[in-house]
Amino acid sequence: AEIKNYHNHIKPGRYKLSNRMSNNELINLLRSGEQVPVKLTFNNVRTMYELAGIIGRKLEADSTTIIKLLSDEAYTSTYGFTPEKIFTMFIPNTYEFFWNTSAKQFIDRMAREYRVFWTDARKAKARSLGLTQSEISILASIVQAEQSIRIDERARVAGLYINRLKKGMRLQSDPTIIYAIGDFTIKRVLDADRNIDSPYNTYKKSGLPPGPICLPEISSIKAVLNYEKHDYIYMCAKEDFSGYHNFSKTNRQHNIYAARYRRELNKRKIYR
Repeated sequence: AEIKNYHNHIKPGRYKLSNRMSNNELINLLRSGEQVPVKLTFNNVRTMYELAGIIGRKLEADSTTIIKLLSDEAYTSTYGFTPEKIFTMFIPNTYEFFWNTSAKQFIDRMAREYRVFWTDARKAKARSLGLTQSEISILASIVQAEQSIRIDERARVAGLYINRLKKGMRLQSDPTIIYAIGDFTIKRVLDADRNIDSPYNTYKKSGLPPGPICLPEISSIKAVLNYEKHDYIYMCAKEDFSGYHNFSKTNRQHNIYAARYRRELNKRKIYR
């Protein structure tokens, strides 16, 4: 190491060592800076803190620094986002990074991936719905939270919420209440919960919430952009707990489905 002047050529990173490497081979590898990329996958992420934790465990980027940057209005504005909407810039997928990627380098890479994802065709579809790219992702996060199991039903759920938006109806989505409360173990939203004072309470606030309630997957974003056209404006989980929903065009029919589901919840002793 001394002969090769390694102390002046230290390059931090993640290196793959081979069995029975000689000292000379080891020093050459470390001097070269030829890192092995880290595969970073994130999906099913609910909050910015959860995402920052995933990144911090895989890369040198500090999770606290990531949160600080994404909460800084001046910084997020350089990417064209507010702190509430910056979460929509992260597209869940598997990416390769070098371990010594900094927080700023990570965010900048995500901005580039975001621009690649939002093709002209996808932008055109968003405009046809009268929604911005961030609003599409916010709606997709609600669709995903409502239908986290049966991906094939997401386009129908998306169509329901688009119908509500077009009619000026409140979205009345239970997952937004759970997000506002901050307790993701809740399985049954109570009437008292729907009175919570929060901009994410879609029972009290009209339109979309200020930001996403989870990090929507690509399949959820596509479900919104290619939503199913129908006349449904109500939905309720099926009482068989299959993960699918009963959809209704009238409040009367919806109440019948809701009563069935409540009876099954009580039968299974699910009160919260």
